Amino acid sequence: MAIRKGEAWGVPGALPRHGVVVSSDDEAADVVTAALRAGDPVPPLGLLGGDLCRTLGGRGDRGRLRSDEAMTFPVDLGEAVLDGRLHHFVAHLVARPPFWLGRSVVAMNAAWLGNLNLGPKAHPGDGLLDVTDGQVPIGQLLAARKRARLGTHVPHPGLKVQRVPAVACSFTKPVAVRLDGRHVGSYRELGIRVEPDALTVVV
Repeated sequence: MAIRKGEAWGVPGALPRHGVVVSSDDEAADVVTAALRAGDPVPPLGLLGGDLCRTLGGRGDRGRLRSDEAMTFPVDLGEAVLDGRLHHFVAHLVARPPFWLGRSVVAMNAAWLGNLNLGPKAHPGDGLLDVTDGQVPIGQLLAARKRARLGTHVPHPGLKVQRVPAVACSFTKPVAVRLDGRHVGSYRELGIRVEPDALTVVV
């Protein structure tokens, strides 16, 4: 069940023996994808790095994951149908032209994309994705990037922000898509949704 405002989230708990330790968001997504394609349960994930780890307050401490200090969270999983093909992501989807020069779509399950706080209200356990769709004029890009480090780039008249369980986006020509920081191709039709509490994550 997705977290509700004011509810406690996460419990003390170490990574179990069958858990898998990963060092990045795309590595976590690879483990998830492999399990789902094989029809197997997704194993608990111990996070040592990546934007989801940072959002959850992870320290990158391998020893902590197996200790009594570890925290365990139920976390949502992002799903993206790109020109008809299903992909998964744990932290974020970014569809944008080079240098952000044009319409871009960002779907955040985590708060962070590198050093940019692109999902300042994003919560990986609320059953929603924080989706920003739009374009910043070229003369404002540098200032917008500086504000994005603090999560103050929105509201902006050129950007539409919504917190939704699913959204569909269409581009007039293929646009490059990155899932958890990894380029997966260029696409015109994007169907983006979230599967609540699909993962167990330990930091």
